[in-house]
Amino acid sequence: MGFVKEFKEFALKGNVIDLAVGVIIGGAFGKIIDSVVNDLIMPIVSAIIGSPDFSSLFLVLKGNVPEGTPLADAKKIPHAVVLAYGNFITVAINFLLLAIIIFLMIKAINRLKRKEADVPPSPPSPSSTDQLLMEIRDELKNKA
Repeated sequence: MGFVKEFKEFALKGNVIDLAVGVIIGGAFGKIIDSVVNDLIMPIVSAIIGSPDFSSLFLVLKGNVPEGTPLADAKKIPHAVVLAYGNFITVAINFLLLAIIIFLMIKAINRLKRKEADVPPSPPSPSSTDQLLMEIRDELKNKA
């Protein structure tokens, strides 16, 4: 029974829950970045470079592959060796965008933390005993 109790304590710790939330949000954030890359950035880059779809870009290293053959068909040709670099370009752009966005988010969070640290803490309010003594002092001043 010790194992179950120990595992329960571990699983219910705040750090594990925070990590789970981070993974879930990270997965959703990754989908957003994929959409930004595939639906917004890649069409612009493709228009500049002239290739409508990066995932189909490849280089023939060995063998006879007819011009205009799709990547999937080129991979099936016997004794043909193709370097499919197009998908790598898409994934690399995804990674760079994700890294830039995370950097900007952390930079903004750090800026907010610095602003909070720069605000001096307000002086502590007097305790109830001090408050009572101040009232007695004020009453004595008023009677004098």
